[in-house]
Amino acid sequence: MKLYNTLTRNKDEFIPLEEGKVSMYVCGPTVYNNIHIGNARPMVAFDAVRRYFEYKGYEVTYVQNYTDIDDKIIKKANEEGLSTEEITKRYIGEVKKEEKGLRVKPATYNPKATEEIPQMIEMIEILIEKDFAYHIDGTVYFATRHFKEYGKLSKKKQEDLEAGARIAVDSKKRNPMDFVLWKPKKEGEPEWESPWGAGRPGWHIECSAMVKKYLGVTIDIHAGGTDLIFPHHENEIAQSEAVNEKPFANYWMHNGFINVDNKKMSKSKGNFFTLKEITESFSYDVIRFFMLSAHYRSPINFSKDLLKAAENGLKRIQTGAKNITHALKYSQEKELLQKEENKKSELILFREKFCKAMDDDFNTADAISAIFELIKFTNTHVTAKASLEFIKLSQEILKELCDVLGIWLEDETILDSAIEELIEERQMARKDKNFARSDQIRDELLEQKIVLEDTREGVKYRRV
Repeated sequence: MKLYNTLTRNKDEFIPLEEGKVSMYVCGPTVYNNIHIGNARPMVAFDAVRRYFEYKGYEVTYVQNYTDIDDKIIKKANEEGLSTEEITKRYIGEVKKEEKGLRVKPATYNPKATEEIPQMIEMIEILIEKDFAYHIDGTVYFATRHFKEYGKLSKKKQEDLEAGARIAVDSKKRNPMDFVLWKPKKEGEPEWESPWGAGRPGWHIECSAMVKKYLGVTIDIHAGGTDLIFPHHENEIAQSEAVNEKPFANYWMHNGFINVDNKKMSKSKGNFFTLKEITESFSYDVIRFFMLSAHYRSPINFSKDLLKAAENGLKRIQTGAKNITHALKYSQEKELLQKEENKKSELILFREKFCKAMDDDFNTADAISAIFELIKFTNTHVTAKASLEFIKLSQEILKELCDVLGIWLEDETILDSAIEELIEERQMARKDKNFARSDQIRDELLEQKIVLEDTREGVKYRRV
């Protein structure tokens, strides 16, 4: 298995720190509002990575944090006349709902910044002691010049960074690239006691502290959006490696941006969409499928037309799954037929093609192509005339591969009991030659966007 490592700029063979185990940290959202479509991409992309590791037999410890103290959170709390805790509790709840909708597996740990302050203070104390940080009037800065490898993830040179940076007139930084580890309290803001006075932590230090506490000094994979490479992930490396004197993460994975109608998403351009807004028109399953239809490192262009195409693609897979279930229901053959021996071998090849795509830097786009090819194969060869063994193997492989990607094989608008009763009533009406009632029921179902198809193998249905 190979994955693209931002640190080396190469596809590197994945070799875990501990055989059979994977430690994985993914930077989570700052919880001050509903998540937008860009926030959702790393959730879906790295959930698929995790699922594939587990499919291959690895035990994965997956950590995703919540940044629950930040200027934006404080601003939101002041606007609503609430505490920061009330704001973050609300939006952490919303994030969990969204993740459940997207079929993102729950993290092993979801640490919150406000609950990890002692670990952050301890790290900052060590950094000061080792001369990697300095304290001025209640603010603690990290001295980037003292960490010789600063810039190794982003491939930025210290000199170039300094040349492009500016120090504010009232700044007490020794160097324009130094960043804040601890900031002094301000009126009306949450605060914690520290050796440098009351205040709160900077953003970068929280992830370094959480990684160390929940996963250890060195981890297998650290992941997040491309926008986090610099300065956030660069600063994490500097802090952690300065304290621990060991590599922070062996592999760095970053997902590409989401553009909206070929333009960068931004509130000022009016092309900014929350996940909640999108689900008014498309299901969570369609959104997940849309995101996995592109390689995680590639930029995605978001538009309603592309989401509609993803919806059609997902329905194609779901219809194929339904056809297999229908064949299984009506098949009379028990044993594998002679003509199915070669077809059975072809089925196995779809699994191999899927795994080959995922082993090559988790290429979900090619993995989905393999599933489409499998659906095309089963639509042709899996009928009620096939043997139970062959049908069950087809069903097993399709479900197995879709489970890896979190693709749901049943339409969320699956028939409820009332509609199933109507279909059964229609069958009885046809049997009694009451065609007027039969046609009436068909029309009623069509109004609910359910199309019935009378076949030799019984009634099939699909959503339109």
